[in-house]
Amino acid sequence: MILTIDIGNSNIIFGGFIENELKFVARMATDTTRTSDEYASNILSILALHSVQKKEIKGAIISSVVPPLNRVIKKAVRLIYGVEPLLVGPGIKTGIGIHCDNPASVGADIICACVATHYTYGSPALIVDIGTATKMMVINDSGAFIGVSIIPGVLMGLNALSERTAQLPKIDLSAPSDVIGKNTIDCMKSGVVFGNASLVDGMIERINEEYGKNLNVYVTGGLASTIIPHCKHQMTLDRHLVLKGLNILYNKNN
Repeated sequence: MILTIDIGNSNIIFGGFIENELKFVARMATDTTRTSDEYASNILSILALHSVQKKEIKGAIISSVVPPLNRVIKKAVRLIYGVEPLLVGPGIKTGIGIHCDNPASVGADIICACVATHYTYGSPALIVDIGTATKMMVINDSGAFIGVSIIPGVLMGLNALSERTAQLPKIDLSAPSDVIGKNTIDCMKSGVVFGNASLVDGMIERINEEYGKNLNVYVTGGLASTIIPHCKHQMTLDRHLVLKGLNILYNKNN
C-alpha cells in the first residue's frame, strides 16, 4: 500500500492506494503545535480504524501547503513505517509543464490536482478546488499548468460574517429553500451558498472567455459537494483528486 498525505491548512487527509485503487480516506485536523511523536500516535490510531497494518505501507508521499509540518509529518511516517516519504516540490517529476512566472512557488496541492486531472480525464481542463480557499486552476491542451485564481474560501466568508458583526450568528453550511431569505439565518445561508455558487459560475465564464473555448470542469475539495449542486455549469465531482495526483506522482518517481 502507498500512503498519500495531503497536508492542508484545515485538515490533513490520508489515502491508501493498492495497485492504484484508493482503499481508504481518513482525515485529522491540522495542528502545527503537535510533535512528530504525537502525529505518529494519531496516524497509527486513525489508520487502525481502517484496518491498515504497519507492514502494509510500502511507501509514502506528501503534498503540503503548511511548511512547518513538512519535517514533522515526514519524521512521524518514518517512525511508524520505516519508509522515507517523498515530498512534492521542486525536483519531483510531474509529467506536466508549469507555465507561470515562478514555477517553484506553485502549491503542491495545485500540482497534484492538475496531474490527476490530466492523466485521469485529459486536457485542457479547469479544476476547481473548494476548500480553505477556492482555487480555480487551468491546464492547457498539452496538460501544462498555466495559472490559477485564488479566492477567499467559503468558510472564511461565513466566519467573517459571524465574527465581525454584532448581530449575525454562527450557522451551519447548508442551502436555504429560497435565494431571497426571510430570516437572518436563511439570508446568511443564501449569501454564502448561492453567492459562492454564482462566484464559481461567473469565474468559469471569465476563464472560458480568456482561454478561448469552453473547458471541461472538474471539482474537488472538502466543500465542493455543498456548493456545486447550486452551480449552473456542468461539472464533474472528484473528491479525491489531490490524493489521486499524489499516487500518480509516487509512481512516476519510483
